Order: sequence, then structure tokens, then C-alpha cells
Amino acid sequence: MNRRPSLRSHPHISCRSRALVAVAIAALAALGPAAAAAATPAASVLGLWRSQDRGGTIELYNCGPAVCGRILDGPTLRANPDLRDVKNGDKALRTRPVKGLRIFDGFTGGPTRYAGGSLYDPESGWGTSNGFLTLKDADTLEVKGCVAFFCQSEIMLRIR
Repeated sequence: MNRRPSLRSHPHISCRSRALVAVAIAALAALGPAAAAAATPAASVLGLWRSQDRGGTIELYNCGPAVCGRILDGPTLRANPDLRDVKNGDKALRTRPVKGLRIFDGFTGGPTRYAGGSLYDPESGWGTSNGFLTLKDADTLEVKGCVAFFCQSEIMLRIR
């Protein structure tokens, strides 16, 4: 049987050296997860997201000191690329194109929870000025909009 000598029985390593190596290994084991987390950049809400319920693609981006989001694609846009915001409560806005429409506006906070922004849904014409974006993990975003005590949320998945 061919055995490798352990630190304890190695003839060329002193007791003091073995003790230092043991301390170093224990320190690395204790700091390993923290060091790995520090080396990994924090997940960001910025980027491309797909609505799990509706299949639309939203781009979240910096707009000044806040986070905003615009519609890039979706099943209704593929069927009608010239789709307009016809259900908007403001008649003057009903002719604007849905593609590129800013539907998330003014979210602040971070890095995993943003609040205070407005949300708008062109499919229903419903909007709220009390929205939340919560990064559940690097690839899952919960979008929640509330009016008074009524809240509606949707899960979005990151597009890589």
C-alpha cells in the first residue's frame, strides 16, 4: 500500500511549521466563504429580464441616480411591432409606441432591493407610483406594484 505522509509524520517539517500550516489552513477554511463572496461582484438588477408570466423582455438600466426599465420585446410586439399605448389613461399618450416605452421609472436603493419607483403596464393601462424591485438571487427579480393595500407582483428571469 502506497501512503502519502501526513504533515504530522513528515520527517522534514518541524512541529512549529506544522502548527503554522494548521493555523493557516484553519484561517482559510473560516474565511473561505467570506473571501469568495468578497471576490464575487454583487448581483445587479441592471440588464435584460424576461417576464415569467407574459414572456416580454425588459431592459433595466441606470437613469441618473435611479434605475429605470423599458420594453424591448414581447409576444404582442412580435405580433404587432407598431403597437401603441392605446389603454393609457392619458389620451395624449395613447399614440406612443410600446416598444422602447419606459415602464419602470425612478427606483432607488439597492443593491438587492429598490423602492419608490413607478410601474406602468401598457396591456392594462394600470400604473402605480409605489413599486418595488427585489433581487431574489442573481437571476430572479420580483417586481411588485402597490396601490393602497392592493399589490400585484411578477417574477422576472435574467436573460444571459
